[in-house]
Parts: sequence; structure tokens; C-alpha cells
Amino acid sequence: MEDGLHSLDWSLVQAFLAVAGHGSLSAAARATGVSQPTLGRQIKAIEAQLGVALFARQAKGFMLTDAGQAILPSATAMAEAATKFATAAAGRDMSVSGTVRITASVFVSQYILPQIISDIRQSHPDIQIELNATDEADNLLFREADVALRMFRPTQLEIVTRKLGILQLGFSASKDYIARKGMPSSVTELMKHDLLGYDRSERFIRGAAELGWKLTRNDFVFRCDQQTVHSEMIRTGCGIGILEKRSAQKMGLVPVLPNFPMPGLEVWLTTHEALRHTPRVSAVWDHLGQGLKPWLSHDDNIPIINKASLP
Repeated sequence: MEDGLHSLDWSLVQAFLAVAGHGSLSAAARATGVSQPTLGRQIKAIEAQLGVALFARQAKGFMLTDAGQAILPSATAMAEAATKFATAAAGRDMSVSGTVRITASVFVSQYILPQIISDIRQSHPDIQIELNATDEADNLLFREADVALRMFRPTQLEIVTRKLGILQLGFSASKDYIARKGMPSSVTELMKHDLLGYDRSERFIRGAAELGWKLTRNDFVFRCDQQTVHSEMIRTGCGIGILEKRSAQKMGLVPVLPNFPMPGLEVWLTTHEALRHTPRVSAVWDHLGQGLKPWLSHDDNIPIINKASLP
């Protein structure tokens, strides 16, 4: 069976790895940009060619069968080899033109990167930018992105990283909300206000626990895991929430307890070492580092949110 794997259409192997990694056709489709029906047909095709069932279809998704587990290492090795081949070739490209794929969180992509990317396009009109706005950590080793902005320090081998600074967070509310509910002057008063938090993610609760607060999801009057929706709910006066400070200021929001020692998020610029000095990647790398400077603090006294507190 594994010998047959090496003679398969590469797209079928990619489909197998995508569904195995994400656990469902819908999640794999979102991650790869391939339609769900196409992925379904590819899974049927690879199973037909190998003559075995690779997945057990369940209500919550796809689970690997014993046969699927058996070929997973070989399929992964094929993907790693293909990635190294493509990365080595890309690293030899000396032109300041072509496509650079950036990945960053949804919030950073929407509120921070647009002007920086616009500046890149003006300085380097021959560079095309692809931006994957996602809160999932794309794998640079598999060339899912060329450059990544991470809120934690990557530790993978063959990855080059540069710490840019600390993204400062703070409590914010709309002027309308403060006019209706008043301005809290202490954490005790803050806890009596309408707090906005997360739904399935426990990052707010875990972060609060690190600060000595005892919160449950029922302490939030509104819950949503999408940070951009969260920010809009603050802006429309639903309650008090946590936002990146400069973005909150640009939205016209009011800082709440501005002197509270809120932990921040480290921001790391990351790429594959084979791509670091490719001219187009290097140009984007430099622009991102420069463009993000006004958004970041370099104060080492700011406590850092532990990676475990992130979703």
C-alpha cells in the first residue's frame, strides 16, 4: 500500500494530509482554499487507488483508520520533501518581484497591516502580497506562508525569527458606554460593569487567573471568540473589553484603568531560513519590521501573556 502512495497524484496526497490534519472536510477546505466537494472527491479517489478506507466518517468529522495511520508518516515525509524542494528553489530567486504570502492574526490583519501593506506595494509595485488572516498558526516549514507575524516565539528548526516588540493591551470602552455607566476607578468597580469576553476560548479567563482574578464565562455579558467582532462590540457601546491600545485610540475609544499593569503580547517576525535573503521576502520583512515600530513597545517591564493563554 505504501508503495502505491508514491505513484499517486500529488494533489490526492495533499488532500489526505489536509483532512487528516484538520479532522473534517469543512475545516480542511477552509485551511486549503479547496472546495469541500473537491476534497471529498479526492479522498474517495485516493482510497479507491489504494484499495483501503483511510478515514472513518463520523458525525463530528473524519477519523483516520488503521490504514490511514499507517500511511500518514509516508505522506508527511512526501510533503516535507516537496516543501524543501520548493523552498530551496524559491531561495535561489534573486528578483525583487513575485508573490510573498504573509500570515497574521485576524485582528492584526484588519487593523494594523493594511497601511503597511499599502506602503510595501508603493515601494515595490512588482511584489504581489497574499495575506492569510487567521488565528491558526500556519506552518512555515510547509510553505503555507513566506512570512509570519507571531504572538509567541517560534521554536521550529530552520526558522529565522526577530522580536519586534510588545503589543500593548488595555481595557477600553466607548464614550457612549462611559456616559451611561460611568468610569470605573478600580478593578473592584470594573468587575461590576458589563464585561465583554470570549465564548469557547478561555484565554481571557486564564489570563485573568494569572492576575489573581476569579472569572467564569458567566461574568461576561457578551461572548465571542472572533477578536474583530469583539472590538466592534466595544465600539458600539456594549461594554468594556480588552483591545490593543493604539487601535482602540484610533477607533475613538476611551481607555479604562489606563495605569493597570496589563500584560502584553510579544510580536515576532518569522520566515524560513532559506527564504530570509530572497530579495522579495527580504523587502517585505524589512517593511513589516519598520511599519510595526509605532505600534509596539520595547519596555521590558511590561509583563508578557504566557503562550498558554492564547487560543
